[in-house]
Amino acid sequence: MTQRLYIDVHVVQTVPPANLNRDDQGNPKEAVYGGVRRSRVSSQAWKRASRQYFDAQTPEPDRATRTKRVAGELTTRISRNTGLDSADANRIAQALLAQLGLSQGRKAGDTAYLLFYGNAQLDAVAHLVTDRAADLAALEEKALAEAVKELPVAATFNTGHPVGVALFGRMVANIPQLNVDAAVQVAHALSTHETQLEFDYYTAVDDQNERDETGAGMIGTIGFNSATLYRYATIGFGQLTDNLGGDTEAALDALDRFVDSFTLSAPAGYQNSFAHRTRPSLVAVVVRADQPVNLVSAFEEPVPAEAGIQANSARRLAEEHITATQTWGDTPLFEAASHTFTARETRTKDTAETLTQAFGEPVTFPQLRTSLRTHITTALQEPA
Repeated sequence: MTQRLYIDVHVVQTVPPANLNRDDQGNPKEAVYGGVRRSRVSSQAWKRASRQYFDAQTPEPDRATRTKRVAGELTTRISRNTGLDSADANRIAQALLAQLGLSQGRKAGDTAYLLFYGNAQLDAVAHLVTDRAADLAALEEKALAEAVKELPVAATFNTGHPVGVALFGRMVANIPQLNVDAAVQVAHALSTHETQLEFDYYTAVDDQNERDETGAGMIGTIGFNSATLYRYATIGFGQLTDNLGGDTEAALDALDRFVDSFTLSAPAGYQNSFAHRTRPSLVAVVVRADQPVNLVSAFEEPVPAEAGIQANSARRLAEEHITATQTWGDTPLFEAASHTFTARETRTKDTAETLTQAFGEPVTFPQLRTSLRTHITTALQEPA
């Protein structure tokens, strides 16, 4: 196991009217915290947004896929590699996957639950039968199952994990040999202040209306709110390195990509309706050797609406970090921040000064990522 290092990422980000992550009624998700109702974006929503962000910048073989349609994906690969028709390729794919004990879903060809795998891993499974595919296709079902029984299908899924699986892990019910412990934990994003659910009543006019026709061709409502969100994630560097086969450089790359992706991504719910994409006003990273520390307690008492919510939220976060460090005496190994607040402006002067006291002089986001990588590299070279 690699030396215990935890990298906490704290983000303060203001989002305009939006519906980033809807509930079962179609309205923005909410939570009660500190006795008041807050805007909430689920951890699953932001993890998916982060994964999609770095997948968009990653070659196809290095990406991860989460789907119930793994049999169809494997069939396509076998057929492409061997020239078999889809029916024979599917029989072989089903026989290979049967080794894993994956339960069948309600829909033909689907598994009962989502399987998260690397595209390169599925390519490797398909290559297990490339040289003997024609012979396997000629066998009856029972003989086919016996013929592929000793092929290392499970082992192939458990080696060469892509960044997505290494970061977020994999859990397959009743098949513990496929499980991968996650290296990342992501908290539900919460507004730092009380929010109210609002509704946008919209109409759409039919362009082909006659001049004497009035009224809308369609009407409806969309729930929304606006919020300054506190977002938090933590990465266990030791677990990440283990998931990547002990490759420290690969783990450093994965850490850097996650910090970038988590910071700059956003769930896309109703994006066309609200154009809600913003950049954070504060990103702080803290490296610890003891345990992760979520600083959401800074906002247990909601930031009042009459205050400058964004600046006061950032200041509250910095004060909480200072207080926690002084109280518990567990000085972090490294801390740094990028933010948009300046001491030159009266309205943000106190915030900027407090952030410097908590995290040091502000740096650009690229500098933050570079200095984080440099520090982790140095820390790993020191005696444990």
